[in-house]
Amino acid sequence: MTSASLNTLLGADLYFKCEHLQKVGAFKARGASNAVLQVPDGTEIVATHSSGNHGAALAWAAAQQGLRCTVVMPENAPEVKKSAVAAYGAEIVFCEPTLQAREATLQAVVQSSGAHVIPPFDDARIIAGQGTVAQEIVGQCRELGFAPDLIVAPVGGGGLLAGVGLAVSALAPDIKVLGAEPAGADDAQRSFRSGVRVTEQQPQTMADGLRTTLGERNFVLIRRYVQDVVTVSEAAIAEALALLWRRTKQFVEPSAAVGLAAVMAHPARFRNKRAVIVLTGGNMDIAAAASLVAGRS
Repeated sequence: MTSASLNTLLGADLYFKCEHLQKVGAFKARGASNAVLQVPDGTEIVATHSSGNHGAALAWAAAQQGLRCTVVMPENAPEVKKSAVAAYGAEIVFCEPTLQAREATLQAVVQSSGAHVIPPFDDARIIAGQGTVAQEIVGQCRELGFAPDLIVAPVGGGGLLAGVGLAVSALAPDIKVLGAEPAGADDAQRSFRSGVRVTEQQPQTMADGLRTTLGERNFVLIRRYVQDVVTVSEAAIAEALALLWRRTKQFVEPSAAVGLAAVMAHPARFRNKRAVIVLTGGNMDIAAAASLVAGRS
């Protein structure tokens, strides 16, 4: 998808990969499907921890294969995402909103149920599945007769960014890959630039899908195949969110707007370039969305 008005406003040729139109409303359907198709023989139940989109994706993918699913969710996860996970048939177990609490609760679920764990991002099957986003981008751009200069993907746990970087390195290594994340959850940038993975942070951002820290596998791949990770302010995320709603008429969530916010916040990197921005998801309550943007306008 393109927007002539956004291109004029920002001085770049922008193409949006609309993963908010994917199954379960997010790119997470890709990795979850790939992982579920590779579970060991005899698996009856799968489990994970998630703030929402991966949980919904795994519940959906598990149902397609006749498997049961349990999702550990932080208590402060958005209500719309809690409802989505439940609607796809998963059992939800709530925990405190820390990575340590998520992992401990998930371990307890596994011990009691024997579930096969499918992590939200730090897993080769998940990374490969998310990488199909870039595989499609490269193929679609070739069909249109050009190669993009950059692909921009939001980064939280890093499964998407790692998968995109890995796929681009194999298919079109001249394309640069950039990660984008909130300044209030900047562990990926700090990890990328220091060479030491940040494992703890207290995220402060409306982009709930990007509050987790980088996974180990993802950190290694991102350091190898991604050119840089940039950060954006909460005000920039809100402005990008409103622009996407108004100019493209696409209802995306804050995490999905971080890529466009990066273009707005770092114009010199994108001026006169062709950039593909991954719109990662669209799972957000309409009333909450209106309140969010109104409070920052």
